[in-house]
Formats: sequence, structure tokens, C-alpha cells
Amino acid sequence: MSTALSAHPSPEVEVGGTTFVGRKIPFEQEFFGGIPFAEPPVGILRFQPPIFKDTYDEDILDASQSGLPCLQFNSTLDQSSEDCLTLNILRPANLSANASLPVLFWVHGGGFDRGSSNEDNATTIVAHSVQRGTPIVYVSINYRLGPLGFPQGKEAKERKALNLALKDELAALKWVHKHIGKFGGDNQKVTAGGASAGAIMNAILLLDPGIEKFVRGGIFESGSAATPLTRHAAARQHNWDQFVGSVPTCAGLAGTNNTFDCLVDANVTDLLEGINASRELAEEDFPWDPTIDGLGGVYPDYPSVLFQIQHFARIPFITGTSLDEGTAFADPSTNYTNDVVRDNLFKNLSTPFLQRSERSKLDQSIQEMLELYPNDPSLGSPFGTGNETFGLSPGFKRMSAIYTDIPFLSQRRFWQQTMAGMPSSGVKSYGYLWKQGLNKQVFPPMFGVLHAADTHYFFNDSLVDTQALELGTFLRDYFLSFIDSLSPNDGKGTQRPHWNHYSRDNQVIMQMAAQNLTEVPDTFRKDQVDFINSLPDIFHH
Repeated sequence: MSTALSAHPSPEVEVGGTTFVGRKIPFEQEFFGGIPFAEPPVGILRFQPPIFKDTYDEDILDASQSGLPCLQFNSTLDQSSEDCLTLNILRPANLSANASLPVLFWVHGGGFDRGSSNEDNATTIVAHSVQRGTPIVYVSINYRLGPLGFPQGKEAKERKALNLALKDELAALKWVHKHIGKFGGDNQKVTAGGASAGAIMNAILLLDPGIEKFVRGGIFESGSAATPLTRHAAARQHNWDQFVGSVPTCAGLAGTNNTFDCLVDANVTDLLEGINASRELAEEDFPWDPTIDGLGGVYPDYPSVLFQIQHFARIPFITGTSLDEGTAFADPSTNYTNDVVRDNLFKNLSTPFLQRSERSKLDQSIQEMLELYPNDPSLGSPFGTGNETFGLSPGFKRMSAIYTDIPFLSQRRFWQQTMAGMPSSGVKSYGYLWKQGLNKQVFPPMFGVLHAADTHYFFNDSLVDTQALELGTFLRDYFLSFIDSLSPNDGKGTQRPHWNHYSRDNQVIMQMAAQNLTEVPDTFRKDQVDFINSLPDIFHH
């Protein structure tokens, strides 16, 4: 710590009789990190729902650094830990005891098997909030990852061990609701935000009206509840068996319905070996997704079913997708012939033990998809690049377009259209299409406007295109306005176009690109998206 900073006392906040000592950081801000919100999920608590924690043995706790990320794929025991259920708080310096600022509760992405609470630096966001006169408190959390956060299979269902990471997030929200006031936040003004997996987790929790106790608004970047291929736990039994078979001390139990006791007793070194090895063996890109957990669970049914019976929180939200979401998920080394694309769709959309009629419907749907997404590079993603194939298989752009629309565009549109079609629900939403790419020196043009590119502009990190910094400022102003007032149009900060909410009679979204920030009709690729959304059973929505 520099001499100048050492001259000022460290910020302190008391919770449950324990004093958390944070640290001052540049831009007139204060940071508190590594605050436990649940008991460490180790030993007999491994594969159990989180045990809420807000009393601590110590009189004083050092909260000057973030806690370690949760145990995860492609990490070491020096870089991650099972004892990871902690949160960070960033706030403007010198807040009064009754500041009651709006709160942004941020959930990181990472495909459900990697990431951490400290991967995004929110100092620019908090500084911008102060500058525009709408200061906020920022909270970020860790949650369990991979098979520790999203166990799969029959045994996990029987033991009620599904979706543990979602329950981790709920425990963190409970902690914030109970204690954020001590840090200058208002527990009645919490906006849940996230990108990719984080947005998906938040969107799933917003399917439960009970979340209204903890959250009043949502911001979703590149993710809706049904963005992953939503399945029941049994459908991913093979993933669980591969994990168990990769844990040296438990490998002999793979394929049985008696694996948990061994896994609970396994040492963390063996556990991490199983996480890494099974991830390499996985046939799916994302083997540890949230899963349907039935009545009384946190994800009781498919989003399309829950929307139909109006089982969702009445909370306003902002939701957006990037132009070329799918380029991050299509393999540039694959020669995507017509047969390869067909097989890829079948592998992702089929389920075990298909009946003959179900198989026929799936085959017909895949054929229709192949016709709606022809092998014509000028129609593929990255969109707007003509016949350019970037030296790759022409089918790469076709596959990328499909990967953009099935998980991302279709579900963003379906969500907003559903809310707009239920005006009595009172839910206002604001949609956008992010069309600004990242630093071209880092990301080659084959990626176009990459998945979650807008997140980098929101946090103003090193990957943004420096020629488009003003667009990042506009985005922060829209989001900060919403966090403060539940409208992106508070008139504070930069002058920017008015953003209309999405309605049945005015289905428009904000197109966000440097030098081209304007509203556009939400009708692009209408035939393709309408087809996908007409078959939620086929597309696991």
C-alpha cells in the first residue's frame, strides 16, 4: 500500500459482532472482499445446499482481498478452493451510515464451470455512477461450479442436490438483503445483473415470484433462462458417470446409484482431478448446466411452461444479445458439411429413449432448420460479412448463425414478446442488439461481434475497441439509470437516444454500435426465430 493511502484509516463495517476491515482504492472507492455468506461447502456439506452464514468467530476479519474462486476446471489448488462462498462489495468512499444507495448484484459468467467474483473490475462503473449523480454499491459473488455446483443424474435428483449453484446465489442475495444497508446500500433497490452463465442463472431465479423479496430489477447480457439446453437431471447421467469415473478413489462406483458418499469422503486433490479429466472427456460443450428440479425446486419446469401459467417475478428488466453470439461456440477447425450440421443438431437436441413419433418430429424439425439456415456464407454469422469465409469451412458461418439464434436471440425475443403479450403483469422490458466488436488486435474478424462483447464495454476493460469508448459510456449510462430508477431514460449523464420499452404494439430494441445508436424493429430473422419458438419442446426451451 502506498504512503498516501496508508495515511488514511481502512474502512470498517460491523456485521454480526465482527468488524470487516476493507481497503481504500483509487477513484475514491472502498473495497470489502472475501466475505463469507455461507458455511464452507466441504466435508459433509459437499453436495449440500448452502448453509447461510452471517455470524463469525473472529472479532475482526481482514476483508481487503477477494476470496479464492471456487474449485474449477483448468485450475490448481493454489488458484481455487472449495471454501469459496464469498462475496465482494465495492462502494464510493466515505458514505454516510444511511446512504441507502441502489445496488448492482453481479453474477459472473464462465459456462457454469469456471469464473470468479473478481474477474470483472467494477471501479469504472462505480466511478461513473458517482460522476453522473446516481451512485451505486456493487456486489459480486462466487458460486460453486461444474459438478460441485450443478450435479447431474438420478442420484443427484434423489438426494435433492440439483442446482446447488443457484441456491448459492439465493444465499448471497439473502445476505445482501440482510446486511447491505451497513455498507451504504438499499436492500429494496437491488438489481441482479450478469453476463452469459450469470445472466442465465439470474433469469432462472426470476422465474420464481419469490425473488421479488430480494430483487427489484434485472440486467441480462447474453443469456436467458432457456439459453442452455434445458433438460431433466437423468438426461446428463453420462456426464456424472464420467466425473465419478475420473475421481481416482471413486472410479469403481461410476455407473452406480451410490456415488455421493464416496465423493463426500474424497480428498480435494482427487476431486479436482475428476473435474479436469471429465471436462476433457465431455461430449457437450457445457456438461454442467442448470437442470429441471421439479415442484419445490428452484427450476421447477421449462421456462415456456412457467411463462404460460404466469409463474414468474413481476420485475422490469433489460436484456440484450450480441450480433454474433454463436461464433464463440462453433469449432473453426470443423468442416461443417450438411451432414455434420445435421448430426450436430441431432446430438444436441435428441434425448435418451426417443419414441418413434418423437424421433420423426425431431428429424422434421432439423430438416426445416437446414432449410431456414442454408449453406450460404452471405447469410451466416458473423452477419453482414458477405461471402467472406475467413479461410474456414463455409459451414462455420451457418453453424454460428444457428448457435446464435437457438440459445440467444430466440430466447431474448421470446421472453420480451411473452411479457409484452401480458400487459396485466406490469413487467416492462428493454431489449438491445449489441453490434460493436472488440479489439481487432485480439479477436480476428471471424468472431464478428462476439458473445458477451457488451460486458467488456460495460466494465471498460482492456479488450474494448478504443475507437468505440463513447458507446461504452452510453451503455453504462443506460444501465446505471435503470439501476437507479428502473428506467434507462433518467436524462442524466451523456445525451443519448430515448429507449422505448418493448410492447405488444411497439416491438423495438436498441441497436448499439459506435456511430449508430438507434432503435430498430425486432423483426430480423423473423422466420427462423418464429420457427424455433414454435417448438419449445424440440429446442429444450
